[in-house]
Amino acid sequence: MGWDNLPRTLLMYYTNFVSSPEGYFHTVICNSEQYRNTTVNHDLHYIAWHTPPRQHPLSLTLTHFRNMTQSGAAFARKFRKDDPVLDVIDKQLLGRQPGKFTPGGWCVGTSPDEDRCSVIGDTAVLHPGPGAKRFEGLIVSQLVPATFRANQCVLPEDRPVLLRQQSHRSPEVGSKQTSRLFS
Repeated sequence: MGWDNLPRTLLMYYTNFVSSPEGYFHTVICNSEQYRNTTVNHDLHYIAWHTPPRQHPLSLTLTHFRNMTQSGAAFARKFRKDDPVLDVIDKQLLGRQPGKFTPGGWCVGTSPDEDRCSVIGDTAVLHPGPGAKRFEGLIVSQLVPATFRANQCVLPEDRPVLLRQQSHRSPEVGSKQTSRLFS
């Protein structure tokens, strides 16, 4: 099987997976000689799993909030609709008020009676907040020279690697791990 057929073959293979998009693109990239050495095996998600893992992850709640934010992950899943943790994320992490936009560096309104984003400044301005520092810590931890190569795609001889991307896992339900399925 040549490289030209791999994306199509993987598409057919992943058709039978519950969460196929989570592994498809990473697997194609890790099997591409052009990109293989530019990747890190981490999907930047915080996911809490049952022990032992089941088909679906735990729904994140307020009990996961501290571990979720300390993980530095840019994304998290899964949440139940209208769970109170979503309001806490909006207020504490995003600075978003109910019914308003999440403020960015371009929001320059100063009136206490108005939405900060009702006055728009320079849309190219970016003011990194505490979340950016946490995210930077995660990225730096993945790029540390001592562990960088170990965190990259690992390919066995003459076989493509089918990846399940690494995610931060909640300490109370399991440790951080990567699983790889070789075909």
